[in-house]
Amino acid sequence: MQAQGPLLFALRDTRELGAAVATTLARPLALHEEREFDDGEHKARPLETVRNAHVFVLHSLHGGPQQSANDKLCRLLFFIGALKDAGAARVTALTPYLCYARKDRRTKLNDPVTMRYVASLFESVGTDAVVSFDVHNPAAFENAFRCQTTALTAAPLFVDYAKSLANEKLCVVSPDTGGAKRADVLREALEAALGRPIGKGFADKRRSAGVVSGELFVGDVEGATALIVDDLISTGGTLVRAARAARKAGAARVIALVTHGLFVSGAEAALADPAIDHLVVTDSTSPFRLTAAARAKINVLSIAPLLAEAIRRLHAGQTLSELLAF
Repeated sequence: MQAQGPLLFALRDTRELGAAVATTLARPLALHEEREFDDGEHKARPLETVRNAHVFVLHSLHGGPQQSANDKLCRLLFFIGALKDAGAARVTALTPYLCYARKDRRTKLNDPVTMRYVASLFESVGTDAVVSFDVHNPAAFENAFRCQTTALTAAPLFVDYAKSLANEKLCVVSPDTGGAKRADVLREALEAALGRPIGKGFADKRRSAGVVSGELFVGDVEGATALIVDDLISTGGTLVRAARAARKAGAARVIALVTHGLFVSGAEAALADPAIDHLVVTDSTSPFRLTAAARAKINVLSIAPLLAEAIRRLHAGQTLSELLAF
């Protein structure tokens, strides 16, 4: 017989987010043990009975101060395998940030399609479903896996944030043509929430051998607050280019709405650029690389309510239509 409610585990480096999700669900985090060995090996095991249960395991797979993305992926896979060996009826991996999701196609001769290899690893340990937020390419994400996939979007959080700007002229901007669909999802949701038309725009971006170029900007941002929407910020170069282009086209101010803040080398300088007035990110990742001064320009929104609602609906077999990225 299946347990009355879902079991939620959160591995160590994602425990803070896991606690917030558990609080929203009004359920305690399920107990587990993680051990380190002197030679660098490790193990994790559930400390509760999982037989015949629907189990959710939360672990955001971004590189952190203690563990790399590879470390986190390995630990998550091993723990899922342990859960299946312990008799779990169904295991859903909650990966707010999914590592290697950007490498979803070949861009050079003999390039790897790493996302597909990661999908094979999840399937090899018996993962039944994978849930992630604003993956780089939702279609590629779905096609890489044979198990069930759910591509959630942080758009509801950004819409709630943008309601505070209701008295301003707004324009939703994609920093490149590839993100136009993501920007449209937010723009349409914002129009429905505010009951009025919202402008749209996009900046041109071309990347070759790691060098980004492109100066074209299209859109009606004259006198508007430009909301630049992207799935992640790494060095911040793409956002700065789009922000400068929007300013040049007449934007009164620029706010960036980004789901995943990786903030690698160079991001702090990008944040300091006067073209960007403010940055809004989620807690899918931790801004541990940034100084306190840089963090002052950032507003962090919690994805815990969206994750909790997804868990409720997935466990009950209900639709997630309002939470998905189409």
